[in-house]
Amino acid sequence: MTLRTILVDDEVMARRRMRRLLAGVRDVAIVAECANGAEALAAIRDEAPDLVLLDVQMPELDGFEVIEHLGGSRLPSVIFVTAFDEYAMRAFDVHAIDYLLKPFSGARFHLALGRARERIRMRQADTGLLRLMSSLRERSTYLSRLSVRTGGRIVLVDLRTVDWIEAADNYVCLHAGSSEYLLRQTLSALEKELDGNRFVRIHRSAIVQIDRVAELFPETHGDFTVQLGNGTRLAMSRTYRDRVERAVRWPR
Repeated sequence: MTLRTILVDDEVMARRRMRRLLAGVRDVAIVAECANGAEALAAIRDEAPDLVLLDVQMPELDGFEVIEHLGGSRLPSVIFVTAFDEYAMRAFDVHAIDYLLKPFSGARFHLALGRARERIRMRQADTGLLRLMSSLRERSTYLSRLSVRTGGRIVLVDLRTVDWIEAADNYVCLHAGSSEYLLRQTLSALEKELDGNRFVRIHRSAIVQIDRVAELFPETHGDFTVQLGNGTRLAMSRTYRDRVERAVRWPR
């Protein structure tokens, strides 16, 4: 993990000292330096840094005004760096990681940096977990099996066994190896319940399971013939070509 960092202080010497303290730190990349609050606001919006070392009293906008202008959704991790201790409580009210009071030692600086690393690592872990949970919830909404009534019984068809699906008026026919199952549902309605990472529509009357596609043969007017691994040949309309291109990573 590399911490993309912005240094904000209206004193050149203060920025120079922070840059020197960070010179030997391999997991920190300084992406911008700013001398006032307006510059800081623009740089944070442009660079989307992980960490900002932020002075409090500056021309144009002070450190707290920078945070107020950013709003919570765009706020990076912040370590306040200032010569004034009266702002400490307010700094933690805006969820700053640390508050460095000038003049601070190198050891105190690196302690704050370590806290920033841990906070950012926890934030990234939380974000990754939320994305995973969202992905799992999304996947769980897709059908994995279909219940089909046939011959006086109900068969549960595992969609992983289905090679392709054919429209037949208000019915669809599931082709699974040598077996066929008729289900009362339109192809368009069923398509909405299928995982688009596994199934792709190639024609107004056909959907195929992507990993069953073996070859594609160009025809006239931009149409194609799709050949499945079992030898089945299906028509692919140019209307659905974009979907197939995305699904099989069409060569250019």
